[in-house]
Amino acid sequence: MAQGFRLDGGAESLVFLTTEAGAPRLVYWGPDLGPADPIPALARLAIRAIPHGMLDGGERLSWLPEAGQGFTGHPGLLAHRNGAQVVSQMTLRDADLTSGAATLVLEDMAAGIELTLSLSLEAATGVLTSRTTLRNTGPEPLTLDWLAAGAFDSPHNDLLLFDGRWTREFAPVRQILSTGLIAKENRTGRTSHYAPPFAVVGETHFSETRGEAFALHLAWSGDHRIFAERLRDGRIQVQAGELLHPGEVILGRGESYQSPALYMARSQSGLNGISDRLHPFVRAVILAGRLRGKTRPVHYNGWEAIYFDHDLTTLKGLADLAAEAGAERYVLDDGWFKGRPDDRSGLGDWTVDPAKYPDGLTPLIDHVRGLGMEFGLWVEPEMANADSDLLRAHPDWILGDPGRDQPLGRGQYVLDLTRPEVADNIYRQLDALLSRNAIGYLKWDMNRDLTHALSGGRAAVHNQTLAVYALMDRLRAAHPAVEIESCSSGGGRADYEILRRTDRIWTSDCNDPIERQAIQRGFSIFFPPEVMGSHVGAAASHTTARTASLDLRAMTALGGHMGIEADLRAFSQVERDQLAAAIALHKTLRDDLHAGRTLRLEHPDCLAFANLGAGSVLVSAAQVETSRAAALAPLRVIGLEPQAEFEIVMINPPERPFAVMKRRIPLVKGDTLVASGDMLARTGIPLPVLRAGEIAVFRLTRIAP
Repeated sequence: MAQGFRLDGGAESLVFLTTEAGAPRLVYWGPDLGPADPIPALARLAIRAIPHGMLDGGERLSWLPEAGQGFTGHPGLLAHRNGAQVVSQMTLRDADLTSGAATLVLEDMAAGIELTLSLSLEAATGVLTSRTTLRNTGPEPLTLDWLAAGAFDSPHNDLLLFDGRWTREFAPVRQILSTGLIAKENRTGRTSHYAPPFAVVGETHFSETRGEAFALHLAWSGDHRIFAERLRDGRIQVQAGELLHPGEVILGRGESYQSPALYMARSQSGLNGISDRLHPFVRAVILAGRLRGKTRPVHYNGWEAIYFDHDLTTLKGLADLAAEAGAERYVLDDGWFKGRPDDRSGLGDWTVDPAKYPDGLTPLIDHVRGLGMEFGLWVEPEMANADSDLLRAHPDWILGDPGRDQPLGRGQYVLDLTRPEVADNIYRQLDALLSRNAIGYLKWDMNRDLTHALSGGRAAVHNQTLAVYALMDRLRAAHPAVEIESCSSGGGRADYEILRRTDRIWTSDCNDPIERQAIQRGFSIFFPPEVMGSHVGAAASHTTARTASLDLRAMTALGGHMGIEADLRAFSQVERDQLAAAIALHKTLRDDLHAGRTLRLEHPDCLAFANLGAGSVLVSAAQVETSRAAALAPLRVIGLEPQAEFEIVMINPPERPFAVMKRRIPLVKGDTLVASGDMLARTGIPLPVLRAGEIAVFRLTRIAP
């Protein structure tokens, strides 16, 4: 075949060099190279010196590096047959090439393996999708220990990974890879709160707005591993793949394993450039356009109002208050099903509690729908309590090693959905629930990690993850109008593969707006705002006990998929009016902003965002801690048309401006300013003095020429 091939899309070009031995090598990823053939020149430029002290061929870093080819870093393939390591020396057998996609088939007949690399570059956004498929062609079973979805030869060593915990998701961690290997591994059976499958590597000190950066996301809701490694010759490889447990994938002759998809995007303008590629890609490809032009209804979730104390009169009263505030979807959370006075019992029995709801859910649903709201319901289909009819009848349905103590999480066990009879039982219960009730929405929760997840004595996280996908797919096929939210103790299951089957991600169980500003900032790198669940919580946060103003709570929720999660009975009438005004504002903006750009603005003291829609721009600056400066620097707003004129108003001028300002800026007084996009990028919007826990929000409207 040719000496190499290129992929083009999204004004980007990728060039790979090929040889008869092994997987292709990435030698260029950058701006579109135009019509000329770049391969001969790049082939010569890619020749590297090989120093003494190394193998004659040097470090043969390819898209799937092989130890058998002399690569001494972490290989892209690790496998064995009955304990005997498989030494692979793949040769290229076939290639199917187009301008935007390549499928390469490699084989090692002696090792009895066949490998297919599938690469595609999305035409509109330039997002790369990479998958690897391994097939056992040998007579003996092949045990797979590791198969990378791709190995990226990174030109940079500034690494951004994500940390966190429950109620503090998507916390960025920056580090320079100077030597060795830095890995993030997740063994929880979900994407996790502390090691989500996202990474960015870029030039030193890349930022929201500056520097070349490459983003990676492994779209998988189970266990995973992402690592970056500096090789002996100074190069850096970044690999991602499913974390496989011992004996989890054993392939018989002719059987195959396909890796999760690895999605990658390049930016020349920092993290905002990454989002500019990934957000449209998610909307068009991952969501398949199903939310395009679809208004995202404002939620009311009553969990933090009632917890397990369900009373029909109370619930109807909350629905009345929610409707008055402008909510359009009412979600009944945990505690509605039989035998559920707390979190120690009832899971697995998805029938309405006759003690709490003697006439079923119909009276509440009718009341909610009569108020013009859609009805939604919380479920946790993958779990069961020991104190449930389900597990009393089928104690063997627990995912785990029989006879071993199974550590509990929230008092519950994981059901073995890899067994057809278990999955069928849960499907029938949920199908009946949706068929008999006017339910338009499911909040699908998953509240515990998987521990020694075995089925039939074999590791089963891989198959359990696939079984969850299959259950969701089956329900969506039977009830296509029902939307599903991915929730896992908040943001513990957030990835593109689960998003193919869902319509919203619950970003965090923490509604404290100070914490939410940072959580939503990290989340927004990879996910567009219309799938980001963002709720107005109570004055005193359920998770942090910190008190925040309604202004900060409402304005923090304004730019995402907005909702309310609080006891509205505790709000004064003034607060209810203020909340209703914020929701009304959101409704005027959402269709525009949910189809637009999200930019994270840089400011020395504030956490700042700009949501750019075709007609409106929403700009916010949140003071989450006391400012280091007595007066705040202006907020520079990027991304606007330089020559266009914008009318600027402050949405939430402070009620007591003289408390912190001797002289007020015109916007605080209610004045309207007019400035060009170029002025706003270079000079910025003047900010008022903000105390810790305050926020300034501006609406920019383009003036027609």
